[in-house]
Amino acid sequence: MKQHWAIFIQNDSNKEKLIDQILNSSLPQELSYFKGLKGVLFSKISVDKYIDKEERHGAKIIAKDKEQPLQTMSSGEQKKALLKNLLKAKVDYIILDNPFDNLDSDAQQALKTTLTKRANQTAFIQLISRKSDLLPFISNFSSLDKNKLQFHKDLKSISASTYPVLFKGKIPLPLDTVTKTDDVLVHFKDVQVSFGKKKVLKYINWQIKQGEFWQLIGKNGSGKTTLLSMITGENSKGFGQELFFFGKKKGSGETIWDIKKHIGYFTPSMTNKFTGHHSIEAMIISGFNDSVGLYIKPTESQIRITKEWLELIDLWKDKDTQFHELSMGQKRLVMTIRAMIKHPKLLILDEPTAGLDDSSAKLLVALVNKIAKESNTATIFVSHRKEEGLKPQYVYKLQRTNEGSIGKVL
Repeated sequence: MKQHWAIFIQNDSNKEKLIDQILNSSLPQELSYFKGLKGVLFSKISVDKYIDKEERHGAKIIAKDKEQPLQTMSSGEQKKALLKNLLKAKVDYIILDNPFDNLDSDAQQALKTTLTKRANQTAFIQLISRKSDLLPFISNFSSLDKNKLQFHKDLKSISASTYPVLFKGKIPLPLDTVTKTDDVLVHFKDVQVSFGKKKVLKYINWQIKQGEFWQLIGKNGSGKTTLLSMITGENSKGFGQELFFFGKKKGSGETIWDIKKHIGYFTPSMTNKFTGHHSIEAMIISGFNDSVGLYIKPTESQIRITKEWLELIDLWKDKDTQFHELSMGQKRLVMTIRAMIKHPKLLILDEPTAGLDDSSAKLLVALVNKIAKESNTATIFVSHRKEEGLKPQYVYKLQRTNEGSIGKVL
């Protein structure tokens, strides 16, 4: 009979080290079942590696039957393609690293069904941040406290970490005064997008004005990734269409940097780019220049504002701590502030709570609510989960049809 384990991780858990130990059979007695067995990893990290391979070799590797390259797929589609590829391999077990992150409710249920059917053939180790994600067939439980594995008889004995909401006072003011107006920052007018024969978006009409707080939702494959990439200027599908950013029509001579200078953007995969030794303070200051690292001497005003932001999240005392030493939850707070440090016209947060435990997700949501309430920056928050406490003013939903997804303001 196959053994299946759930290992609950918190945001200070050394997950990467644990994964390496499991795959190399360096395991404690309780997990000896997996010693000598062949295993693979199902995670966002695995997807990113395949994307890198496809870019370097210019060929599709795990989704050969798809018209789109892996990079242009939604997070959910990427995970489906990876799992299909892994299940074909002859392995004894699969490590599932927060498998339900980035998946809509239907996709989550479909994945649970697929994994449950496979449970008699393949053993699973589920690395899990949220109790609601637990696979129904798992009956062995442990938790990872930093580097230490603890084993539990049942779910009730696993306690979640708690972080108080420490935000005191208002968010720091921008370096330059931002006047509140009713200007339309983003305007899609009957925009359509296709990739080959695959129709992705159909007659999208959406306006985002200064200071508005939007949540963007839609099932996996509905076109959220495509929509965001058009806003950030990284998708050429907007040329020749009625698409306007910050007062200019797409294709009217603007560069990608003309668009990006108005946008603060964060998605969890960005943290993988910051592999150097950067202090927390330097990470946030670098947001003023959109650089990876601090290469320009900051001004006194930049240092002052950075201090105010770090005091807001109670990390000023740790300003010299290396970014890579932070917990995942702390990294997300810092990166959100880095994206917001210039008070951009538009702040895009793409799945910012993915992989966070319940307490850290609640803290990040509280920060986003505060930013949206106390600034003139328009915010787009993308999440498949119904995050408790999130307070958007408007919700824009993409609904799939055979002719591409249509959009609707809820």
